[in-house]
Amino acid sequence: MTSSRSRLPIPRPLVAVLLPLALLACGKKEEAPPQMPPAQVTVVTLKSEPVTLTRELPGRTSPTLVAEVRPQVDGIVKRRLFTEGGLVKEGQPLYELDDAIYRAEYQNAQATLAKGAAQVAAAQLAAKRATELRAIDAVSEQEKETAVAALRSAEADVAAAKAMVERQRVNLRYAHIASPIGGRVGMSAVTPGALVTANQEAPMATVQRLDPIYVDVTQSSSELLRLRREIQEGGMAAGGAGTPVTILLEDSSRYPHEGRMQSTDVTVQEGTGSYALRILVPNPDHVLRPGMYVTAVVAEAQASQAVLAPQQGITRDPKGNASALVVGPDGKVALRQVKVSRTIGDKWLVDEGLAAGDRVIVEGLQKVQPGMPAQAIEQGSAPPPAGGQQGQQPPQAAE
Repeated sequence: MTSSRSRLPIPRPLVAVLLPLALLACGKKEEAPPQMPPAQVTVVTLKSEPVTLTRELPGRTSPTLVAEVRPQVDGIVKRRLFTEGGLVKEGQPLYELDDAIYRAEYQNAQATLAKGAAQVAAAQLAAKRATELRAIDAVSEQEKETAVAALRSAEADVAAAKAMVERQRVNLRYAHIASPIGGRVGMSAVTPGALVTANQEAPMATVQRLDPIYVDVTQSSSELLRLRREIQEGGMAAGGAGTPVTILLEDSSRYPHEGRMQSTDVTVQEGTGSYALRILVPNPDHVLRPGMYVTAVVAEAQASQAVLAPQQGITRDPKGNASALVVGPDGKVALRQVKVSRTIGDKWLVDEGLAAGDRVIVEGLQKVQPGMPAQAIEQGSAPPPAGGQQGQQPPQAAE
């Protein structure tokens, strides 16, 4: 007996359900997965601008004039005639010594001068009489010459007496010690009753002129060579004497008066490889005192076409090489190797690698890589509407 497998018929209700589903599956088209929009990044468009290149140099203040007051004659200090720490004028009396001896010597010299003048008068009469008598052969030639010689000797004595009077007048004046310059006087090293001697080593007081005042700073010779090379390469103008200088005080506050470059030392110190700069600073209120530590912001040169890049747009690798990510004209991110030399405010001065017109990414660096498309938004401008790029409509849902 032969057996055969018989096909089971599909129930009609199930066919009615599966047939529409199969037809729908055959007619549906495959849709591509939605693409992610380009990452939004904030950029700063670089531009060239004139920039003053400055250098902050530490320095110390020093007076423009210093006079150490010392006695020029011996004596006892009788009075002090100034207020310690106050202002004095040139020629103002500072100390008064006991001048009794010098006054007496001056009067003695005057008396000697008067005596010599009387002797000259007598010698003149004698010489005149001898000359007249010699004319009539009443006296010999030797007597005449003796009378004339006596007159010359008396005149020499008078000249010496005049010099002694002047000397004693000077000594008497030195007993009243005056300030050789105008300025601020320091503390007195002697008190009334102290004995002082002529040309002693220790000064009695020190007078310093503080308006204007000097600020002495140092700069390395290597920086000078680098600056000169940059100037020779073009685009820069060198600063020199008379260049304005900003002074910063010890608490980092700005001094209200601007200084001027005064002079530059011609010798480089062998031990430090630096040279000295001297700045003249107005000090009408005597805020700056000798020996204060300050910082001088010196304008070294003027760059007419400098390119400045924001610091947040410049990154460095472990080796210290600087680089920046920029958005190119095609809307894609590109990596630039750059060279920067110094900071100016919150920006880097770019030497190589970037130019005016480049769009440097300053925010969103972690969202992009070189070669990726990016939507650049200028820093400070309004962000585009949500849902894609400006002018781009969000994708419509498939019907």
